[in-house]
Amino acid sequence: MFKKILIANRGEIACRVAATARRMAIKTVAVYSDADAGAKHVNVCDEAIHLGGSAPKDSYLRWEKIIAAAKATGAQAIHPGYGFLSENEEFAQACAEAGLVFIGPPPSAIKAMGLKAESKQLMEKAGVPLVPGYHGAGQDADMLQQEADRIGYPVLIKASAGGGGKGMRAVEQGADFATALASCKREAINSFGDDAVLIEKYVQRPRHIEIQVFGDSQGNYVYLFERDCSVQRRHQKVLEEAPAPGMTEAFRRQMGEAAVAAARAVKYVGAGTVEFIVEQKSGGAMTFFFMEMNTRLQVEHPVTEAITGQDLVEWQLRVAFGEPLPLAQDQLRIHGHAIEARICAENPDNNFLPATGTLHVYTKPACTAFERADEGVRMDDGVRQGDAISPYYDSMIAKLIVHGKTREEALARMDAALAQTRIVGLNTNVQFLRHVVKSRSFADADLDTALIPREEAVLFKQEPVGLAFAAAAAVALTLLREKSLETSDPFSKRDGWRSHALNVRRFEFEFHGEQALAELTYLHDGALRLATADASGTLVFAAGAGQEVTVQFNGERRVATLHQLGDVVHVFTAVGATQITVIDLLGHAGDAAAEAGRLTAPMPGKVVSFAVKAGDKVSKGQALAVMDAMKMEHTIAAPMDGTVAELLYSPGDQVAEGAELLKLTA
Repeated sequence: MFKKILIANRGEIACRVAATARRMAIKTVAVYSDADAGAKHVNVCDEAIHLGGSAPKDSYLRWEKIIAAAKATGAQAIHPGYGFLSENEEFAQACAEAGLVFIGPPPSAIKAMGLKAESKQLMEKAGVPLVPGYHGAGQDADMLQQEADRIGYPVLIKASAGGGGKGMRAVEQGADFATALASCKREAINSFGDDAVLIEKYVQRPRHIEIQVFGDSQGNYVYLFERDCSVQRRHQKVLEEAPAPGMTEAFRRQMGEAAVAAARAVKYVGAGTVEFIVEQKSGGAMTFFFMEMNTRLQVEHPVTEAITGQDLVEWQLRVAFGEPLPLAQDQLRIHGHAIEARICAENPDNNFLPATGTLHVYTKPACTAFERADEGVRMDDGVRQGDAISPYYDSMIAKLIVHGKTREEALARMDAALAQTRIVGLNTNVQFLRHVVKSRSFADADLDTALIPREEAVLFKQEPVGLAFAAAAAVALTLLREKSLETSDPFSKRDGWRSHALNVRRFEFEFHGEQALAELTYLHDGALRLATADASGTLVFAAGAGQEVTVQFNGERRVATLHQLGDVVHVFTAVGATQITVIDLLGHAGDAAAEAGRLTAPMPGKVVSFAVKAGDKVSKGQALAVMDAMKMEHTIAAPMDGTVAELLYSPGDQVAEGAELLKLTA
């Protein structure tokens, strides 16, 4: 077995590979950028080599530096993880030429499957079913429009060299095709250096089901069953589970054998995933079509590990070393059900806008890390409390994986684990994930890639805690802090005692953008009475362990975990979480009013283009600019009708969060 490997990646997957290597007594070398100098993956490896600047093109995509680092440290092999160079045939070839083992498929397999159009032609020859579409080399815009018209709308434009939902656009009608094509090509060239696209029929009510395959250098192949990845937003996966609900043994075998045929066609070695679009027909019948093959380990591989009891990274290492597959097809079994949730720094209520910031609080449920979760909860991450989520890389913070004997047990375990996941410092999708897990469609396994928009009414802008309890919790936290300042001096008491009239305190809050008031009355018997806009009654509270506070108000008694960051109190309860802002009028008396007409960057990133120029009249909601951040394009729209007074940046400029991009006059 290898004595030392270099992990050419960062974050969660670098930590994941290092964990298995450590268990197998293999030394590890980490690589890092300027932004990751103190990152978790640097600390968990035995050695670490600096690559360069924070942007991937200056560090994690500099394969010549990575190969030099491997040779300098005596590493025998390089594990690419996923993303970055994991599906780069030139890098795989360069490793071989440098005498290093690339822990992945041969360059020829990466090349064959790397371009979607060519891979589909190859799959057609291998007898794997394909979705109707255009997969040719011609890229003239008018010709592509004609092909889309021929296929029939809706169609899906996909970057030929793409992955991860980038460079992909659904087009409902011909009039929108040209604009969608231009945006898709722009995103593709920025992400992959190749703007070639293919066009496919957009399958109605599709499910996204993928098959985990493995091959070795002796010509053996197996499939480790399927994963259902249908729950997606913006063509990126949100929840993944295994096995796929409603899957019959016959259909599983049919898909598995097709996936193996795809791998065999390119003489595949190592871990790979063959992704299929599954069309659901009336009566429950299903038909599958080849979509693409990812020639690497997938983000969602832990659910396969949970139901099979196998360590897929160990399989990768053994196969790359030349060993045969650890098990044959008839030795593989499915045990129970597993679900994975991707916890991301983003705001689901604002079109999943990526977020940056510091993990001031990062509390995880009782769980294992990077281990087979045959029962219970596993959490894979590459961050620690106090770490910053930067704009340079993907927004994923962690992966939460649960396993149960049944799907119902796994669902209950997932909701409980999400309830115990508490993050303060930036927006996350944790509460959104809880809503998805409890939605009717997901709970009943009524799955397709449109689940999120279909369940929009119960997934977005939800408030499970409510103003009354949030205000009561914020008041309780204030009083507990005041009490902690009391001494034996009676004048230090904060109990509001008066000899005659009752003492009444006024609290002002902001809750979901609305002003809110609460009045706290100190009664002569020592009791407290709280009144909000929609509730009034006795307030009783008591401090518990850590940040826990038991709060009783308005007929409810809940244990809440409270964290205050600045003026914002974050309230975590078993039913959900919320936040409420305490308005300190004296503390903010000098703040200037917001300047009207300013249009600012919602996150750090790069200006891609402006759709307007100074002097143009615009309407509310009109697209004004396009920014690129966290490897995705984001459109900046006009907040009101007006006239563009001035553009303050040029395309290609890097801007900070909150930077004013242009001035708009009402």
